Amino acid sequence: MPVQPSNDTRPAATGRPAYSQSLPCEAESAIRARRLVRAACTGLADLADAGALIVSELVANAVAHSGSHCLRVTVSRPGPRWVRVAVIDKSRTYPVRRTPGAEDENGRGLAIVEAISARWGTDGLPWGKRVWAELRAPHEEK
Repeated sequence: MPVQPSNDTRPAATGRPAYSQSLPCEAESAIRARRLVRAACTGLADLADAGALIVSELVANAVAHSGSHCLRVTVSRPGPRWVRVAVIDKSRTYPVRRTPGAEDENGRGLAIVEAISARWGTDGLPWGKRVWAELRAPHEEK
């Protein structure tokens, strides 16, 4: 049975399928963000787990570093086998991919995002930033 987005999730008004949801900037919001990604990945089960992991890492970064009270998660499907996951917060400080030591407990999130996404990046906004990652499913063989 597919996961349904919560009642406060809004689909995009026009264009390709997209979902967005505003959430408190707290660790528990990663659960709702993962549900949103899984709902948006209906029909692309091969991307759902990777998308859920990516959104967890992006939410964790926003919680740890943005100082925001809320964040916004967006998930769009720009193409038939392509998913774009983003977390928007009010901090203008861009994330920096680190190389943690073997004993470090933190600092691996963006390395994970980079390893499992086709590409990722950050867009500056007038009042904050959007950190995003794209996943692309392999073309089906004929």
